[in-house]
Amino acid sequence: MEDTIAAIATAYGEGGIGIIRLSGEDSKNILDKIFIPKSCQYKKSIVNKRLYYGHITDPSNGQVIDEVLAVYMKAPATYTAEDVVEIYCHGSIVALRKTLALALRNGARLAEKGEFTKRAFLNGRLDLSQAEAVVDIVRAKTDKTFDVAMSQMEGALSEKVKEIRQTLMDLLVDITVNLDYPDEDIESMTYLRLSESTSQIGDMIEKLLSTASAGRIIREGLSVAIIGKPNVGKSSLMNALLREARAIVTEIPGTTRDTIEEVISIRDIPVKLTDTAGIRETDDKIERIGIEKSKESFNRADLIIFIADGSSPLSKEDRKIMSKLEARKVIVLINKTDLGLKVEEEEIKICLPHAKVIRASVKNNIGIEELEQEIEDMVFDGKVRQEESLLVTNVRHTELLDQARTAIRDAHAMSEKAEALDFIEVDVRRCWELLGEIIGESVTEDIIDQVFARFCLGK
Repeated sequence: MEDTIAAIATAYGEGGIGIIRLSGEDSKNILDKIFIPKSCQYKKSIVNKRLYYGHITDPSNGQVIDEVLAVYMKAPATYTAEDVVEIYCHGSIVALRKTLALALRNGARLAEKGEFTKRAFLNGRLDLSQAEAVVDIVRAKTDKTFDVAMSQMEGALSEKVKEIRQTLMDLLVDITVNLDYPDEDIESMTYLRLSESTSQIGDMIEKLLSTASAGRIIREGLSVAIIGKPNVGKSSLMNALLREARAIVTEIPGTTRDTIEEVISIRDIPVKLTDTAGIRETDDKIERIGIEKSKESFNRADLIIFIADGSSPLSKEDRKIMSKLEARKVIVLINKTDLGLKVEEEEIKICLPHAKVIRASVKNNIGIEELEQEIEDMVFDGKVRQEESLLVTNVRHTELLDQARTAIRDAHAMSEKAEALDFIEVDVRRCWELLGEIIGESVTEDIIDQVFARFCLGK
């Protein structure tokens, strides 16, 4: 018999309610031992999916632990596809720990990280990509992140992967027929079909992979560093994007001595925003430390917002900073245009021909909306957002798709050259197996363990 597992399913700390979750064949028996319904008529007749009010009581001495609500849910119509019990305690960590300890003493064992969801996967309730989406739902910081994770948990990615795998399986059947019946006069037609099919499959995988960059940002956040020489408006921009006075703003150059980091949502995209110390030559020891931290943030950032003071000509310091931005994704903000414009876009384009240049007056909130729109366009490569939320957000999925693309491209190249079907079959099957690892249909136990190790207890 599979062990019955138990864990605290809510976050640690004070709260109105805390939940103890049990899963396994002995869940109801354990509930019967430690839970006494308020109405005696229910003592021996707790039924499926009915919520009961009563007390958690230590059967060894009759001590009341907590006043609770409890529900028993019968397999297979549960999250884990096993018998499940949930006990809704007061949100005291003491009450939760005592109730959990009582469940463990009466037949349950402490669940491992992610074990509830792992059982849902092993019992066929979820496939592996759906199970991984549960973590993303729990950690979602924006509506878009949540929507994408929810779409994946509901099977959007799984359905697309299964569709591609079915096409691959049809192709493998054709190849097997040709290998088993080599005397049939179908080789020329087979190679034409192989070439067309492998090309089509490659395009389908490529389409999924094309969403990975935006997907990673939606899941993990876009790292943005605001850089420039002192007193050009970096902290003012930080405050404008945050909609609050987070950074100190003065007319004195070098006010920001350290990096200031905040996580915000811009157009529903999670953004890790860093306001850096002004980059310049200085003898001030503390300011030099801040400038070094600015350079570290610059190196880590996905996107650079370079601010120039538009009310004065480009300086030697401006040009030196821009010379380091040629290979980076960068938006140039020409600030302080309300004081008169002495920097032209053409001057910026000479140094940074691929940069988007925005004229702004952060003080007057001019250019902020255009900047936010440009950040969104960069994340989605200028394309309209995919309302179906089918984005590849998981690094493991991206790596498997990339390997699958390589395998099918190799198969296509050999098909074009009419090479031996045995060799082509190896690459087609390899592609099929790699895609199977995404949804858990051809995956090792080690990989399964690694996936669920990222979960929290109780999920």
